[in-house]
Amino acid sequence: MPLSLNEIRSRAQRFAKEWKDVESERAEAQTFWNEFFDVFGIKRQRIAVFEKRVAMLPKQGKTASGRIDVFWPGKLLAEHKSAGGDLDAAFAQATDYFHGLSDAELPRYVIVSDFKRFRLYDLIDNTESQFALADLPKHIRSLGFIAGYQARAVKEEDPVNVEAAERMGKLHDALKAAGYDGHALELLLVRLLFCLFADDTTIFDPHIFHELIAQRTAEDGSDLGAWLAQLFQTLNIDKDRRQKTLDEQLNDFPYVNGKLFEEALPLAAFDSTMRKLLVDASALDWSRISPAIFGSMFQSVMDKKARRNVGAHYTSEKNILKLIGPLFLDELKAELAKIGNHPAKLADFHKKLATLRFLDPACGCGNFLVIAYRELRLLELDVLKRLHPEGESSRALWITEAVQVDVDQFYGIEIEEFPAQIAQVAMWLMDHQMNMLVSDAFGNYFARLPLKKSPTIKHGNALRIDWNDVVPKEKLNYILGNPPFGGKHYQNKDQRADQALITHAIKSGSDLDFVANWFIKAADYSKKTGIDFAFVATNSITQGEQVPLLWPYLLDANKLHIRFAHRTFKWSNEARGKAAVHCVIVGLVNSIPAARWLYEYADLTSAPVAKAARNINGYLIDAPNAVVTKRSHPIDGRPIMRCGSKPSDGGHLILSESERNTLVADFPISEAWLRPYLGAEEFINGSRRWQCSQLKPSARRFVGEVK
Repeated sequence: MPLSLNEIRSRAQRFAKEWKDVESERAEAQTFWNEFFDVFGIKRQRIAVFEKRVAMLPKQGKTASGRIDVFWPGKLLAEHKSAGGDLDAAFAQATDYFHGLSDAELPRYVIVSDFKRFRLYDLIDNTESQFALADLPKHIRSLGFIAGYQARAVKEEDPVNVEAAERMGKLHDALKAAGYDGHALELLLVRLLFCLFADDTTIFDPHIFHELIAQRTAEDGSDLGAWLAQLFQTLNIDKDRRQKTLDEQLNDFPYVNGKLFEEALPLAAFDSTMRKLLVDASALDWSRISPAIFGSMFQSVMDKKARRNVGAHYTSEKNILKLIGPLFLDELKAELAKIGNHPAKLADFHKKLATLRFLDPACGCGNFLVIAYRELRLLELDVLKRLHPEGESSRALWITEAVQVDVDQFYGIEIEEFPAQIAQVAMWLMDHQMNMLVSDAFGNYFARLPLKKSPTIKHGNALRIDWNDVVPKEKLNYILGNPPFGGKHYQNKDQRADQALITHAIKSGSDLDFVANWFIKAADYSKKTGIDFAFVATNSITQGEQVPLLWPYLLDANKLHIRFAHRTFKWSNEARGKAAVHCVIVGLVNSIPAARWLYEYADLTSAPVAKAARNINGYLIDAPNAVVTKRSHPIDGRPIMRCGSKPSDGGHLILSESERNTLVADFPISEAWLRPYLGAEEFINGSRRWQCSQLKPSARRFVGEVK
């Protein structure tokens, strides 16, 4: 178990006292660094090596090499000098070594020292700090990464998120190609995800998972499946009940529980390539991976066609905050600001946070739940800091009892099993990250192992099951999420059947976009409650013929009110093959709101501007709840337009950019009959197609030959 920051600080005081008079680099440096890592409860030989030889930039045409004093791959490089040494030169020497390191080995941190002084460089946040040996106890927070404490908030745009997704995707593809597929493959990947994250974030002792697979398994991968099976079994057994003859390296792993490792899986047969993929993945710094975007990451290992069929579009963190801010977070922050530091009111507010319940009825990989949970925990941490300011009260704080917000306040429904499993694990991992923030704030190590509480993630069809079976509506406060999109013509047979069930009370309900079903079901479920709900949706439900179909049912028949809405903005996400969709966000309540807010955009990608509104209607404008209904005949007697400008030639006269270029190269005269062809796909995605118009029969033959 990682040391508390208070224990690390005490060890740092002893270390500084013992080494205050040492000056010789050659004689004492390695002992110095061994004892330095021991300050943080880490065995140096487990994570770092001395004198690693690396190639350096050639000098005067000759090859050169050097030796790194202390090297922790992917995390830390230390260069040591004798007392009074030049630390600037030491840093320049340290960075010279980068030439001989792979991308995965490049460190985030560089430390240079001469016994008397330390200088720490964070190469990602581009920060630098220097302090004397005697002041080491005052700087253990900035060095907390050595023990597994996170020194910064995880950034969703960190490239390591993409790299991790790609590596896990390759492992997924390799296992699937070898015949290890379906539920077993999905659960195996989720377990590996947990282990990789745990290896770098104090859930496990540092790097014991990497050590196990890199050192104990055969290079050809033949025994890796068996080792993983034994590890998974070990993680599911309390240490007191484990066999006394269990391998010592396996016994170093903690008891996890949480049912994650309960089910026995068929052995996976790895080969040397698959083993290398897993070893390489474990070499990444998974403490930099954001649980908040695990959905986007793992979208990269799902089949693209399957994603389209279930309408999966994963939201970026920025867009999630656009929804949860006005839904609940802004009001909670305002309430806390008004309370100030009043102890009794803070205690009541803390209890309120611990009783709030959230449901995402189309949760996917849990992005909305994870971000909402993180923000709730950050509010709780603010409360705890106000209740227990720096001093005796905070040091004596019993964190296990003080932290009351937990993952069991969150519920989700997901039609696909794999994302549902990821959502549950992502919640646990975010919980651990937030526990580390609490540990950092109060100096006492706090982790929830074994896992005793879980989010409720129901694997099922949200449009077919009763949401009360997931969470009784009397216990729920908020519904939120990003339901699957899909216009009328993009729905499959099952989705059309689901929509017929939900929209039976709406005339021509089959014409609605698929996302509208969640608004309708949430309205029915939340009736006569204080539940607020908000969803991301395609902007088409606030335009044209869909408005008179959907919004009178919600606003008039169900007496709902739009409390806030984001007007059309351009969708962005972190998934491979980004979805280009124009979206809205709509938040509804069952009672007349005290205030209503419209978020408007100067263009589709700019930041929103909030404007107060007297009423927000189905078109998302500040106006009464009027709608424009469909007419069967034009007002002025003009002919009826049946299909608009619809191409009906079977695509034979529509050319891609490459087809157009080939045609013009072969038959330059054809350029006179080519026109740009602009449809929804071209408008949204910026692609180009061309249309042949008024072609002579001979030219049509040429087009056919090219196609």
